[in-house]
Amino acid sequence: MTTTGRPPTRQPTLPGDDPAGPVIAVGTEFSRYVASTALLSLQDLRTAAPAEPSFLIITQVMELLFKLSYIEARQARDQLEERSVEDAMNALRRLREAQHVAVQSWGVLSALSPVDYMRLRDDLGDASGFQSYAFRQWEFVLGKKDASLIRPYLGDPVAEPALRTALREPSVYDAVLGQFGRFGIKLPSACLDKEWAEPYEPHPEVERAWRRVYDDPQRYETLYRLAEALMDVAYEFARWQSTHVLVVERVLGAKRGTGGTSGVAWLRKAGELRLFPELWTLRAGF
Repeated sequence: MTTTGRPPTRQPTLPGDDPAGPVIAVGTEFSRYVASTALLSLQDLRTAAPAEPSFLIITQVMELLFKLSYIEARQARDQLEERSVEDAMNALRRLREAQHVAVQSWGVLSALSPVDYMRLRDDLGDASGFQSYAFRQWEFVLGKKDASLIRPYLGDPVAEPALRTALREPSVYDAVLGQFGRFGIKLPSACLDKEWAEPYEPHPEVERAWRRVYDDPQRYETLYRLAEALMDVAYEFARWQSTHVLVVERVLGAKRGTGGTSGVAWLRKAGELRLFPELWTLRAGF
């Protein structure tokens, strides 16, 4: 008998179809743990643009990575304050890798053409990555603090208190500088007893202290390892910002940003500030 290409009249039996077969629990332990159903239902597309799923999902992924980066940085800070240096180093390694994934995520958005993006841009309204409070938390705990950045969140019952807390707490860098006294390196009180909410100002004594560490890395092994772990974090953060500029320039050119910023020019200026500045400037002296 020859086949006609028509579908079979009897469909294959699937697990759970046979009443005599095993009973399948509703959902799986994995989906319950990850909250897959809720997570995969959060993509509320506003257009029929083919590129919008890529744009929205990667933006949501980045929000999760910002949250993770904040959590890991905060853990590193807290563990340093408890003198659990090895635990802090582990948290900094995880932070570095989370940031690396965030950098790589830009690759998906870089695949959008200007035509792709313009098909969905109008439906974004004034929504902008500038409005991400998870990103601001990440910045604040790393030491890039600016109280004026809380303004867009005034009245938000979740974002405003979260950002005020992150602003007023010590940064990772503050916690690292607090370790110097344990190893016989004295820093001026102005570098240690400061208002945590204020932007960090580089200090020549801090650079000199780091120079001592780099001149004798065996004697100051713990501080040296912390310094290089911080540089890994600062490097990935700077890469995230510079890649952001490139992707926006590739997709938008010199257009104004959706949040009312000047777009590429504003992003480029914002990316000039380096985290942990003395660790960058001391390198010129070798």
